[in-house]
Amino acid sequence: MNYKILVQYDGTRYEGWQRQERTESTIQGKIEAVLSKMCGEEVQIQGAGRTDAGVHAKEQVANVHLKEQVDPQEVKQYLNRYLPEDIAVSEVREVPERFHSRLNATGKIYVYRIATGEVKKVFERRYIYDFGEKPDMELMCRAAEILTGTHDFKSFCANRRMKKSTVRTIYSIDLKEKEGEIVITYTGNGFLHHMIRILTGTLLEVGMKKRSLSSVAELLEVRDREKAGFTAPAKGLTLEKVLYSPLQKESETL
Repeated sequence: MNYKILVQYDGTRYEGWQRQERTESTIQGKIEAVLSKMCGEEVQIQGAGRTDAGVHAKEQVANVHLKEQVDPQEVKQYLNRYLPEDIAVSEVREVPERFHSRLNATGKIYVYRIATGEVKKVFERRYIYDFGEKPDMELMCRAAEILTGTHDFKSFCANRRMKKSTVRTIYSIDLKEKEGEIVITYTGNGFLHHMIRILTGTLLEVGMKKRSLSSVAELLEVRDREKAGFTAPAKGLTLEKVLYSPLQKESETL
């Protein structure tokens, strides 16, 4: 049977989503260890995508094939009983055998939070980048418009040896400002290594007038990581949702 699992986690103390041989501190590794204990044999899960060390998720999606049919509610309860307190499963349900959390995904929604006030957000310090300055929102919005659409985002990819295509489509970059904070929501069909964090750093440089709007357009042409902005810290980034239809809204269930 194939089971779809919705996972939320605080990524602060983990080395990212993907299982690694050198460490047990990964989200995938923790979930697989619990499922393997439940089933009495090694179990491997598939995630919709990798989140880097320190990045959080409100709704990561995974799927797992189990040899025997199990009540999804029992799987959910077992996982939540034995997973660490900073990882939780919000839903488990049976899905068609051919469902694959990564291959069937058509997009993702990420949110990046930036604190702009003079006073640090002490109780949210794990989930927000304490920038401490107030950039020009209008300039940032104009830069975001340039970056929206289908482009080669090689300038925004941390993997300089990337051999696969670096062309991606960003459906929208939505910037909202509230008291002492800027929230940037990125919706796209996929994102490269550190892409959102580099995009965020670039937008902030524009907002602080350290980079011109014309230079943003040039980044899409030069395809050179060295020319783009700084990489914003991981802790400000959260995977909000994995999409399984290009037109799916953030509020819709998967």
